[in-house]
This record gives sequence, structure tokens and C-alpha cells, in this order.
Amino acid sequence: MADLDQARRAKEELKAALAGRAGVSGIGIAPDDDGYGLLVRVRGDAVTARRLDVPTHVHGVAVHVRTTGPVTAQR
Repeated sequence: MADLDQARRAKEELKAALAGRAGVSGIGIAPDDDGYGLLVRVRGDAVTARRLDVPTHVHGVAVHVRTTGPVTAQR
């Protein structure tokens, strides 16, 4: 179980670790079981997501990977 402050610190570390990797479209904090976890959005399918080698945990904070289509700004 991670509290919000732990998730925020883990998010910053994960952002630095994944910086510049093609296919990562976003990293966020999401409710997880009894606390908070990280959610990594990747473009493509499950095979693409596995190739990115995203860790399952960062300092005890769970990391979940979800595939998504293209992300664009709304007007």
C-alpha cells in the first residue's frame, strides 16, 4: 500500500526512467487497492507494452500498464 506522497515520488522517478521511450503516452497516479499506484499508458498492443520493459513496482508503489490509442489534445 502506498500513500499519495509515495506515489508522487515514485511517479517522478518513473517519468525520468521512461523519458524518451517511444510509445509511452502518459504516466499518472491512480487509486490502487488500499492506496495509490502508478498507471502508464502506452500506444499499441500488449506486445508493444511488454517491449517497453516498464517495472512492476517503483519503491514499493505498484505500476500498471494499459494500452491506448493515439492521445490528442481536445479543443
